Amino acid sequence: MKVSREQVAENRRTILEAASRLFRERGYGSVTVAEIMKAAGLTHGGFYGYFASKDELIAGALVDVLSKRPEPTGDLADYAAGYLSAAHRDNRAGGCPTAALAAETIRLAGEPRTEMTAGVKQQIARLSRIAPGETDVQKRQAAIGIWAAMVGAMILARVSDDAALSAEILAQTRNWLAPRAIDQGGAIAY
Repeated sequence: MKVSREQVAENRRTILEAASRLFRERGYGSVTVAEIMKAAGLTHGGFYGYFASKDELIAGALVDVLSKRPEPTGDLADYAAGYLSAAHRDNRAGGCPTAALAAETIRLAGEPRTEMTAGVKQQIARLSRIAPGETDVQKRQAAIGIWAAMVGAMILARVSDDAALSAEILAQTRNWLAPRAIDQGGAIAY
């Protein structure tokens, strides 16, 4: 039975979403194609009708999840507080793909690395629009520093098996970032 073009597109979207969740939760190497297809409600045999390789799937999952990253709303301090929360820390499968997958993506070549780089550039551009500073250069510098601190803190909080240390890393990074989210005029920059 032939599958409609619409169903093929829907199946591909479902596969990408399942892969994205599983990759963020367990990493690229710990997830098999069979597990992804099962999570998508499809058979393993159909995988190559959608993707030429697991690397192509990884790249596609990165494109998909990074394109769905919400635009920061509210003020920058609130954005950082939400990102640096216990709920985000504990939700690897639904959380930030950069914090979950950057260290693994370093070891990949080609398309997956290119897509992660595009996601980093996109997030820096988004944060640059709301970062404090009088010039575009100052705003970009602030965005890069704030984003690097947020992602680094999330990675350190997740890797720690000491609950108190993990919570402290998140809290202290939020506290450290708070004054950096305020522009020189005293108003929240957004």
